[in-house]
Amino acid sequence: MLAAERRRRILEHLRRDGKVVAAELSEALAVSPDTIRRDLQELADANLLHRVHGGGLSPSPGVVDAYPVRLRQEPAAKAAIARAVVRLLQNTRVILLDGGTTTLQVAEQLPPELAATVITNCPPIAVALAGHPRVEVTLIGGRLDKHGLVTVGAATVDALRAIRPEICILGVCSLHPGAGITVVGAEEAYVKRAMIETAAEVVAVAVADKLGTVSPYVVAPVGELTHLVTDATDEAALEPYRAAGITVVRA
Repeated sequence: MLAAERRRRILEHLRRDGKVVAAELSEALAVSPDTIRRDLQELADANLLHRVHGGGLSPSPGVVDAYPVRLRQEPAAKAAIARAVVRLLQNTRVILLDGGTTTLQVAEQLPPELAATVITNCPPIAVALAGHPRVEVTLIGGRLDKHGLVTVGAATVDALRAIRPEICILGVCSLHPGAGITVVGAEEAYVKRAMIETAAEVVAVAVADKLGTVSPYVVAPVGELTHLVTDATDEAALEPYRAAGITVVRA
């Protein structure tokens, strides 16, 4: 079997199961483990899968896209998710709003009667809330990640550790029942980890194609979440999150 055909078969397994196991591929394709390892590495180098010990997982789509590009991706799904999140915020007074394009939709849909403090590390979210009549906005400082338009670094993490929000709305790059919450950058992982640790409740927002995917840096296990708000409709894909004790809200 030619290498191109093997790799096509590997990707078919990945699309069907959401993961591939090297030992099983070696047996199914009748090639050596070393050959499979080389195939997996080639596919990982092409960003077609994410290498993990013993195999591979689906990579998160669009994680390398810059913020303006992501603003144009799946606006209807993100708006639906934002509306579902807003319903969870009744009587909430201190909200930690992570960066991201879905969380920006949440900010834009906060009702005018909501009286709350929103703390964020995302300048576009702070700007979006500047005209809200009753929301006080705290923008957390730090080094600006120009790609994601969020602040990161030690100053950001220290500021987050000094607050105790009732709820954190967490933007998600990748979410996998086994691999957990993962992101593309180490500094982003530190910031999101601090957000999770400081909040009483953690609501992850994720469009369907972020579920079952993995990025390079681990933030936390999925069990650290209290809620998942998503437009996903595949019950089989959502069941592992419910089994982890997460309240799943379908937008």
